[in-house]
Amino acid sequence: MTFSKQPKDETYSNTIPYGSLGIIAMPGCEELAEKVDAYIAMWRAARTNDIEGYHKDSYIIDVACPRFGSGEAKGMLKQSIRGDDLYIMADVTNYTVTYKMFGREVPLSPDDHFQNIKRIIAAANGKAKRITVIMPFLYESRQHRRNARESLDCAIALQELVNIGVSSIVTLDAHDPRVQNAIPYTTFESVNPVYQNIKALLKNEKDLIIDPDHLMIISPDEGAMGRAIEYSTALGVNMGMFYKRRDFTRVVDGKNPIVAHEYLGESVEGKDVIIIDDMISSGDSILDVARQLKARKARKIFTFATFGLFTRGMDVFDKAVEEGIIDRVYTSNCIYQSPETKSRKYYRSVDVSKYIALLIDNMNHDVSIEKLIWPYDKIRDRVTKYKALRAQETE
Repeated sequence: MTFSKQPKDETYSNTIPYGSLGIIAMPGCEELAEKVDAYIAMWRAARTNDIEGYHKDSYIIDVACPRFGSGEAKGMLKQSIRGDDLYIMADVTNYTVTYKMFGREVPLSPDDHFQNIKRIIAAANGKAKRITVIMPFLYESRQHRRNARESLDCAIALQELVNIGVSSIVTLDAHDPRVQNAIPYTTFESVNPVYQNIKALLKNEKDLIIDPDHLMIISPDEGAMGRAIEYSTALGVNMGMFYKRRDFTRVVDGKNPIVAHEYLGESVEGKDVIIIDDMISSGDSILDVARQLKARKARKIFTFATFGLFTRGMDVFDKAVEEGIIDRVYTSNCIYQSPETKSRKYYRSVDVSKYIALLIDNMNHDVSIEKLIWPYDKIRDRVTKYKALRAQETE
């Protein structure tokens, strides 16, 4: 693993952290947490801050969530966290974590992961100075509003965390950030890795022409409009969108099935297009949008999503690539990525570990994270360098 240099801002050396830093990697989030921890340890080793406990080889706290044979569990802290500023990192979508229940191998569901978070907080028993939960995929985020006689699971979960002592909740690209209205007096940050995605795009795609005549951003539905606007603004290109016509008389797999995607926007003929969404679940929706764009004579099609769930595997994407429907699939490493996914030649993983490390480092120092939430200057510089390099190559 190659690391870049530490942040240049001297603020880190001149400020006192809120408390001694502690990072807890919940089961299934160890790989991402280790990368985050390595960045922070490297940066702090090069700083002149003389506070006791500031320089460590690792800030990860040893924890466990053992299970009884009946499937019941408990949370355990294997070292002291008294006075620590704790950051609990969890991947509630990691289905590869298993336990034995009545002799059977059972995968952890998102519900099980969430219960484990609460168990570790309970084990801390008020000894930590502050607790922040970093949950890239926000638990129950798709059940964020009530359409009928339904539970408001995301709001209930957020309130539960606050009621047991969580001071801040950080998530990536929340399905609908308005869920924070459930906890109006608690810090809730939904950060979008726009810079990391654009950086990955420019690194991997060498023939892009970034202007309104050759590139467009596409929102696959009205819910993703905000994300699409961010990317179109950052790249200086235009945006189009689809809206979903659903059959509200039926429920299939927990949702109303989509009847059709209707397009609103200027022509995509001859243009490269980037479809932006928060997650790829089965892939049906985003691939249907891609097919419609191809029917409208789009050139290359790239799909971007913060979360690559791929609940039905990669076969549908293999077929779409073979048919020339899509050219590349980008999702981040903030949740579990299966070997099957990573083995595809058309797939690219966007590393967000440094981004999360910067968020934790800043928050521990009580430094503003505004520039991390919207790093427009960094994006502009990256795009400018890419355009200059392209101009040199075409001369």
